[in-house]
Amino acid sequence: MILKEYLKFCGVTNKDFAKRIGISPVSLSRYISGERLPEKEIILKISSLTDGAVNPDDFYFKPKIDNDNENINLNSISEIVKNIRNGSKKELAKTITLVESKLKKHQELVKKIFEKFKTNNKTIRIGVTGVPGVGKSTFIESIGLKLIQRNLKVAVLAIDPSSKETGGSILGDKTRMEKLSVHPKAFIRPSPSSGHLGGVAKKTYESMLCLEEAGYDVIFIETMGVGQAETAVHDMVDIFLVLLLPSGGDELQGIKKGIIELADLIVVNKADNDLQKAAEITQNEYKTALHISGKPKNGFEVEVLICSSLKSKGLEKIWDYIQVFINKKKKKSYILF
Repeated sequence: MILKEYLKFCGVTNKDFAKRIGISPVSLSRYISGERLPEKEIILKISSLTDGAVNPDDFYFKPKIDNDNENINLNSISEIVKNIRNGSKKELAKTITLVESKLKKHQELVKKIFEKFKTNNKTIRIGVTGVPGVGKSTFIESIGLKLIQRNLKVAVLAIDPSSKETGGSILGDKTRMEKLSVHPKAFIRPSPSSGHLGGVAKKTYESMLCLEEAGYDVIFIETMGVGQAETAVHDMVDIFLVLLLPSGGDELQGIKKGIIELADLIVVNKADNDLQKAAEITQNEYKTALHISGKPKNGFEVEVLICSSLKSKGLEKIWDYIQVFINKKKKKSYILF
């Protein structure tokens, strides 16, 4: 995929992208126009930040654009699927880019690719939400790295409805999850919603199908916790986590009560040092409130756990709960280790 098209599609400015790869906007403009070729180090940075959607060949070969149709035969489709199954992040990223495209020819191509996919019922899908600042990215990275240590492949889809105007988390999540984003057993994909959430459910679901075909054992879907995406994501995951700050009160945390009601598991994050006591108080407050409401979900009382993502403390207990919850919910074993 040409870099210019990628930046336009994701709503990322040249200035912001140039800053992230450590060059001037003028240099980036010259690379995009073809006036100059970037150095190998810069090309590798671009490829890494775009998860292979933009690759070195795109700077050396100008693809022929066919505005009427894409001449891709069945052998090409089979090759794409084969590459995805063999772990090609480049092929996976390009396929998800097609999924996110609004062009009819791309949607038709995606349909043909999906016809070759096999059903995968083993992947665990985990929704994670919470207001900005609650530490969602740190939490996902910490637990993700622990799962990788157990030989599991981990993927992250990050949905940000604000990305159209600000560039949002298009590249931000990859920056915050520095260790996870470069691990060979991990794949992080920011998913812009272009300012409206109507297509989030379909595109996110189809992106998950691509990740499952690629053999990812656990998929985290991260949302901002302030919009309507949470309801859509809740309906397509195995378990939905709501992260809270150790301060207490929905109003104080800016969390809509409807989002709390979606939770299968509430996690009080940032139980670090001086905040440990506050985290325990918040945990007890929510446990009491949930007990009074008396509304179990899927045969479970909604649990409230605490953790320190920064210190990787309490994550084992959270993962154990996730497995028990899913085992009971689906009535089949999902214990992967």
